[in-house]
Amino acid sequence: HQLAVGTFTLTSLYKLRRPCAVRQVFSRVAEKYDLMNDAMSAGIHRLWKDRLISVLGPLPGMQLIDVAGGTGDISTRFIQAVRYQELQVNGMDIADAMFVERARAHVVDINREMLEAGKRRNDLLYPDISWTQGDAEELPFGDNQFDAYTIAFGIRNVTHIDMVLSEAYRVLKPGGRFLCLEFSRVENPLLRSFYDSYSFQVIPVMGLLLARDWKSYQYLVESIRKFPCQELFKDMIQAAGFKQVTYENLMNGVAAIHSGFKL
Repeated sequence: HQLAVGTFTLTSLYKLRRPCAVRQVFSRVAEKYDLMNDAMSAGIHRLWKDRLISVLGPLPGMQLIDVAGGTGDISTRFIQAVRYQELQVNGMDIADAMFVERARAHVVDINREMLEAGKRRNDLLYPDISWTQGDAEELPFGDNQFDAYTIAFGIRNVTHIDMVLSEAYRVLKPGGRFLCLEFSRVENPLLRSFYDSYSFQVIPVMGLLLARDWKSYQYLVESIRKFPCQELFKDMIQAAGFKQVTYENLMNGVAAIHSGFKL
């Protein structure tokens, strides 16, 4: 079972997707996680994350679970957006706003080093973010607790995607929204060929030069190529019970935002 892509084969991916191996990869890159994402997307991941939050449309009182949230890139954007919305409250709404539950973001990640890096960076400025070590396939929360579930650049690293989607459905409140930002399949053949060459020939070298870590960056590239295409992932989200499932391609499919509702 070997799939050749560029100068590498993807046989190693099956071994690396075991949870302990994935934890090791992200332990090694924790302090340089943003640098890693910059390398993987030429810095565009920051705009994609902004777009994810725009699609979500955070509101005061909203409870977010940010799974595979790492250093808190999504959660900090969420809290910033909520604070902006709170500033828009006019005098007539203040009395009502006092009774709205405070918006919170709950970062969950399997990797302690990623969480600790996020806490060091964000604890003082973002007290409304909590940090919990946990597995996306078995979340440490009860049923029907959250208004929104986000997972950005994380679901391709799990062992069982279907279990992650089932857990997302379980912890969301009725009416809650699932949003996933992930590297996906480039639609244009010419652009796909260029992106494959860049991914497999340039990104691991950048990992070696910038972070002294070839293998972790090689794994991250390989994990993108093994992730289901947009339509197949859409089908998987629907199979988990979500309704009104859609996706939006970013940069011709270099990444995509998938959305679904628990109705």
